[in-house]
Amino acid sequence: MAGMIPRTFIDDLLARTDIVDLVDSKVQLKKAGKNYQACCPFHSEKSPSFTVSRDKQFYHCFGCGAHGNAISFIMEYDRLEFVDAIEELAGFNGVEVEREKTNMTPAQQRQAQIVHKQKQDDYELLEQIAKFYLQNLKTHDDSKQVIEYLKNRGLTGEIVKKFSIGYSADSWDGMMSMFGKSTQASSQLVDLGMAIQGDKNRPYDRFRGRVMFPIRDKRGRVIGFGGRVLNDGTPKYLNSPETRIYHKGQELYGLYEARKYCKNLTRLVVVEGYMDVVALAQHGIDYAVASLGTSTTEEQLTTMFRTVKEVICCYDGDKAGRDAAWRAMDNALPLISDGVSLKFVFLPDGEDPDTLVRKQGQQAFEEILDNAKPLSQFIFDHLLSTVDINSLEGKAALVDSFQPYLQKLPDSILKDSIFTELANKFGAGSEQQLAKLNKNQAVKKTSPIKQPKKVTPVRLAIALLLEHPHLVSVLPDLSILDSIELKGVDLLKQLMEQCQQNPNLTSGQIIESWRGTEQGNVLAKLLLWEHHIDSSAAEGVFNDTLEKIINTFVENRTELLLQKARLGQLNSLEKQELQSLINAQS
Repeated sequence: MAGMIPRTFIDDLLARTDIVDLVDSKVQLKKAGKNYQACCPFHSEKSPSFTVSRDKQFYHCFGCGAHGNAISFIMEYDRLEFVDAIEELAGFNGVEVEREKTNMTPAQQRQAQIVHKQKQDDYELLEQIAKFYLQNLKTHDDSKQVIEYLKNRGLTGEIVKKFSIGYSADSWDGMMSMFGKSTQASSQLVDLGMAIQGDKNRPYDRFRGRVMFPIRDKRGRVIGFGGRVLNDGTPKYLNSPETRIYHKGQELYGLYEARKYCKNLTRLVVVEGYMDVVALAQHGIDYAVASLGTSTTEEQLTTMFRTVKEVICCYDGDKAGRDAAWRAMDNALPLISDGVSLKFVFLPDGEDPDTLVRKQGQQAFEEILDNAKPLSQFIFDHLLSTVDINSLEGKAALVDSFQPYLQKLPDSILKDSIFTELANKFGAGSEQQLAKLNKNQAVKKTSPIKQPKKVTPVRLAIALLLEHPHLVSVLPDLSILDSIELKGVDLLKQLMEQCQQNPNLTSGQIIESWRGTEQGNVLAKLLLWEHHIDSSAAEGVFNDTLEKIINTFVENRTELLLQKARLGQLNSLEKQELQSLINAQS
């Protein structure tokens, strides 16, 4: 890590980025006047309240309040830290991130360098281990046996290469002898879950005698591994534990490969195991992901819905599979909005995606996916099995049982349809419950963005300057405000100085320079203020506003000095000041 990212680089990166193009690459925008609109990607809604301004290089949702510039959008949409978002945006523009010496103390700088270098070393080490396992598959004494196993599973060399599948030798220190030659390296391997601390402080390989599946994050970096035994040993699958770079509830095996190799990625199918993902890809279904041994989490579902609009959960038809499906459904409910869909497939007893696709082929398997059970039907079927619908009590119990799930489901056509279905099929004897349910589901309508509590000249001047930084060039002397003491004037002066140094700044660049500060929050709110002043009139209004600021200060100051004069409290300097103010106003 050479140092902090220079402000000049960040400004240049924002200047290179058209926020409309960036957002449109992830969320389909439609022209709406001079701006662009879409349904907000950060919360569920029926009608679009998410607005992107090309003029301001800024986005804002009038529903949930999310707002920011291109960097903020990347951070929020892809759930990245600031530096990672800068790197992602740099990649979007095809440039390398620049670094500079920092203003941190030497100790702070060393610590930041250590943390950054540690992560980079972790990613590099795991990438090297993945290559080591891949080489084992070619050259180890057991390679023929392993290759034969993979062939028997229907895998070709091409698909093995695509997923970087390798082999960990059935020895205690095959990997450790290669990468754990020093105490520091051994400690790192233990920290990354690749080794287990044994007796006498001697770590040994976690993965032994297994087919190895590297787990990559969205950027393609290896963050962990899954290993499958070649025989009937246990556990059948062994996964990396949670580490400083691997959090299994946030990652999906195969997502990186799906985004990379699937030319038209419109849906994702969630399966249970690594081999299921690879087997489906082998048969042309290259949009499968696995949830890494956990129930499909809200974080994983959020990632999927930001990637595609249709997610199909494919589970075994036994109780465990249906329980896993129910947990996934429950986690997904807050994310379901019009335009996205969650469906479910339950496979026959004794089958998994791997075995079924090998038996029936791509076309038959995709027909099963095409006929997947919709979310609403899955909920109905499950809850119907828990009550006796032949009685009024059972019907009432069914309506009540829907309540906790409907509370989680945002307003949508789907939600309305579920109410209609309940009323049509089970309304008799349960009208009161339905009315109660409707009342409980009532959601307060979101209000448009709050305008400033008081429209003051200072706030208006700041808002105009944020939108039109070049206005500062019409002022002959920025010291015009130096002696003025009014609330907000200090911020206005700082903003004027910033714009004077670079009048070509965009609104998004200005807001970025104040990120993480209290003033930055104030500026963001003022940038979102709809003051209805046309661009052609901005210069005249800005000058008039500055004059009003000066006059307001003069009036307030004169009144204060006059009050002190009546009480006989003026000193000689204040007497001179009062006389000057009175003369200036006469």
